[in-house]
Amino acid sequence: MLSTNSVSLLAEHGGRIAAALRQKANSLGGTPKLVMERKIDALKRMIAFSRSVPDRWSEHDRLAKTTAGGFGIHAAVLDIDIGPLLQVQKLTDSVHFARSKGFSAPLTAAELEIMNLTGDGNGFDIISMPQDLRTRVPTANFFQQQGYERNPVARRTGVVANLVADIENKMQRGTQAQGARDLAASFLH
Repeated sequence: MLSTNSVSLLAEHGGRIAAALRQKANSLGGTPKLVMERKIDALKRMIAFSRSVPDRWSEHDRLAKTTAGGFGIHAAVLDIDIGPLLQVQKLTDSVHFARSKGFSAPLTAAELEIMNLTGDGNGFDIISMPQDLRTRVPTANFFQQQGYERNPVARRTGVVANLVADIENKMQRGTQAQGARDLAASFLH
């Protein structure tokens, strides 16, 4: 996830994430409960910080990339309790975005990853693009210059069709990894 996404997600959905942690804290006792209470307090400060600017991407981007608080908020993605909630919220927002644009088919894992990789607007443009255009449109059109230059997959694939195919292949290979098979099996029992 991008650091700006982390700030934006806390600004927009921080209350829901804090409530989920509160629910978890209520089920704990002793030292684990105290640790969770401290985490919730820290999260509330992060939420307040993320809401200290107008709710605009450019303002969230400035906070995320130029302040110690913004760096700290993005580090929350690595927290075992907060990180998954942020990541699921980001994917949920992408699904809602696609639905709001009239995309009614279920999004594949690769389509969600494309929206995550390029941003919801650009990602939607890619997943809704007719197949014949995908073979001609350069991937560079869907990234900011720095993002494109830092992203070896985007640079290597050249055109949208190759980017989509590369991500789909990676997703398919990932489903064959032992950890993925173990997780899937746990839902079957």
